Amino acid sequence: MERSRRARRMQQHHSRNRRVAPLNLVSLMDIFTILVFFLLVNSSDVEVLPSTRTISLPESVAEEKARETVVVMVTGSDILVQGRKVSSVEEALADDSPALEPLRTALEQQAARLLRKTGDSGAGPEVTIMGDREISYRLLKKVMLSCTLAKYGKVSLAVMQKPTEGA
Repeated sequence: MERSRRARRMQQHHSRNRRVAPLNLVSLMDIFTILVFFLLVNSSDVEVLPSTRTISLPESVAEEKARETVVVMVTGSDILVQGRKVSSVEEALADDSPALEPLRTALEQQAARLLRKTGDSGAGPEVTIMGDREISYRLLKKVMLSCTLAKYGKVSLAVMQKPTEGA
């Protein structure tokens, strides 16, 4: 039995649609490459401060992001500059002077190293203080004064960002 022209046309149309279309991997690779570059460029926006379990940072609603700086950590027992111990908290509190000389010396060495590395002698290097929320104000004041005497232009305090009330 012979088929009509319409039936043959419909059969050809259906046989054309039965074939599996080949997957174009070049376009997919282009898209994934662009996505990877986008993520790499935008992921360098945030400085990650060294994490330690011995420090419990205070909370703040500040929006400004941290920049790469010299990090002073004040734990319950030690004072560290870039992860290296410079003094103990007991020694710092027992010292009657307003500033901590070992901390000042270590910060001046870090500033000299940064100056050699970058060659920029603008407003002075920056320092971030990561202090446990339980440290005394007297100790925090001594640490901040030592940073200022070591010619650091900007002293920042590291805090944990807490969610805002409206968000």
